Order: sequence, then structure tokens, then C-alpha cells
Amino acid sequence: MPGTLYLVATPIGNLKDITFRAVEVLKAVDLIACEDTRHTRKLLNAYEISAKLISYHEHNEVERAEELSKHLLDGKSIAVVSDAGTPGINDPGFRLVQKCVEADIHVVPIPGAVAFVNAAIASGLPTDSIFFGGFLPSKTGERKKRIRELADVPATLVFYETPHRIAAAIREALDVLGERQAALARELTKIHEEFVRGTLSELVDKYNNELPRGEYVLVIARGTNASTPVASVLISSRVAELEAEGFDQKSALKQAAKERGISKSEAYRILQSEK
Repeated sequence: MPGTLYLVATPIGNLKDITFRAVEVLKAVDLIACEDTRHTRKLLNAYEISAKLISYHEHNEVERAEELSKHLLDGKSIAVVSDAGTPGINDPGFRLVQKCVEADIHVVPIPGAVAFVNAAIASGLPTDSIFFGGFLPSKTGERKKRIRELADVPATLVFYETPHRIAAAIREALDVLGERQAALARELTKIHEEFVRGTLSELVDKYNNELPRGEYVLVIARGTNASTPVASVLISSRVAELEAEGFDQKSALKQAAKERGISKSEAYRILQSEK
């Protein structure tokens, strides 16, 4: 009879943020698959867990998924953990789960911490609908393209970002999306946990003068016209709307260009063609 695969969420910072059930499962399984055995051993030592560890990370995920699925078919029970948070959320897990589903192996989620959820609920932004975009692309052009693709999603947008890219990501979000309310969560559940809330332009100003440190979650409010694709609205109509809101013509054209993710000169060309 096949064993059981447990997907066990672990703390994202504070070691006390682990559930009783997670500890029980980690003590009971035959094997724990983890990203970094040294990192996970620290957590296990804190709770006097002596289970055998095996590495399971993005560089060996394909091979390990095959190996672990064979162990499960032999009747062993296995727990998958990531370095922090819930396995499968921007961390290895999907390939093994897929194999287990195909082989009719029981998969059990053991819930716990997820960084993007905690950032969203404490951001002060609406949480009735949330879109989690993981990590944005590392290259500027690809990052802008991705943000542009999500501009009209009718939900609060949430992303993970690294300290050396966070300032650029916020600046490009402002360029593409225009002004929106946003929040940055830094070092969640750790000693230096911090939330910075404001408009995107205010966050840009902050990180123009401050060196980013730690792990970040960027939360951005949905656009006011999220239900209407930007590309389907005439530039001339949008400029007129903005002028009615108090923008002068030059500023209105600049804002309309930002919302579409195009240059001001391109927006002006389109505006002239619409007349």
C-alpha cells in the first residue's frame, strides 16, 4: 500500500510559528524532503525531531520527484518542507505532487505560514480578491511587460521581490500602472518586521533615499478601472477623463501613457490619430 505525502508549512521567520500538527507529522514520517538540510535541521533541532533528511530543491527537483515517488509507492511516508513557508508556493513541490496524483498516492496539506497572505492581510488594502504573481522577472523589459499584463486584473496584486530589485520594481510599477495605493512588507515575523504603506510614488521616494534590506512582499491596490482593459479605452477619452479630474492636458497625456505602458510620444501619436 502506498505511503502518504505531507506538504508541511514551516515558519517564515519566527520559529514559534509552526503548528502542533506540523510538529507531529515531522516526527512521524520516514523521510523529510527539504531545500537545505542544514537550514531545516535547525528547525528540527528546536523541536527535538530526528527524522532523516534528503535534499529537494529547484536544481534536483525532477530527479528527486522520481526518487521520492518510488519511496512513497514502497509504503514510506514523506514530508516536504521548504526553507520557509508553504512548499509549492514559489518553492519545489509541484512535480512531486503531480506524480502522486497520477499514481493515486494520498497527498495531505499541513497548513501554516504563507508570506504573501500575511503581507496582504496587514497591508490595509482590499483582500476580497488577491492575485499572487510570485517573483517578477529579473530583467527590466520583462518585468514591465509582466506588470502591464496584470494591470487590469480586478484584484489586489501581490509579488515577492529581492532587496536589490525592489526599488526598480516599485518605480516600474508606477510607470506602468500609474499612481496606486501600495504597501511593502519587509522581514515578516522577524525582529525587523516592517510595513511601509502609501502611494507607489511615495514608496519610490522612500527607496530613492534608503538602502533596501531583507525579504520583501509588494502589495499593490487594484486599478480604479480594473474591470475595463486599458487598451480598449481611447487615449482621447482617457485624457478627457483625467482633465475632468483636474489634470492639465500635458499631465493627463503623461498619465494615460503610463497606464498603457507606452511612451508619452507614442500616446500623443495615438491621440492625434483618434481625432
